Amino acid sequence: MLSNSTTSVPALDKTIRICNYLFASPGATFSQIQQDLSLPKSSTSSLLNALTVHHILRQEKGRFYLGLKLYEWGNKSLEQFDIRNIALPVLERVRNQTGLTCHLGVLDELSPIYILKLESNHPIGIRTWEGKKLPLHSSGVGKALCAWLPEEKINVLLPDEDLPRFTDTTITKKSALMAEFASIRNRGWAYDNEEDCPGVFCIAAPVFDHKHNVIAAISACGVQLQLPEEKIAEISQLIMNACRDLSARML
Repeated sequence: MLSNSTTSVPALDKTIRICNYLFASPGATFSQIQQDLSLPKSSTSSLLNALTVHHILRQEKGRFYLGLKLYEWGNKSLEQFDIRNIALPVLERVRNQTGLTCHLGVLDELSPIYILKLESNHPIGIRTWEGKKLPLHSSGVGKALCAWLPEEKINVLLPDEDLPRFTDTTITKKSALMAEFASIRNRGWAYDNEEDCPGVFCIAAPVFDHKHNVIAAISACGVQLQLPEEKIAEISQLIMNACRDLSARML
């Protein structure tokens, strides 16, 4: 789900809408972009040409894609995200204690996104990356970020009762997810029981600011061999300890 916010700068709003559109529909033609976004032909053509000149978009055989300039900006944005630097030693400790792949995630508009990843030393890897966006309802980080939000905010993020199914264990009803959020708040951590990807399990907990608002989440992920049921209590406690540590560092 992509934001359609408007500002007092229409050209910038159009640029963001086009980039969001190509994020979801790479390789779209001029006609597809212009018609699907209901934009004027002449100004859209000029805008696409200008964005291509500045490498914000690239064009191949009449089709448009996001450009490498956005990749450069994205990498620099992650480097400048202060919480990454503060969280790195905390995440390293969790990775060393658990032997699992660890992430730091934040809520980016309407979606959780990984802004830091530390690989497990285990030969079995988890296919994730910094910049990866996640579902709110089926990922450990997504549930940890969402569980403490006020209900009106959750209704904006998840407006429908029916939720997409990714695996046999995905929660597909908002009412059931709200009950899950209550359980998460009660125990202090979220669990992805291979709800997002078959065979991958994840434990996540929230990081709070000085006003007790959730600003990030730390997660540890692995396959069942790495994260068996008998280790869940121990690993969840390690992650909550790390989140308390990072929350204190953010004060």
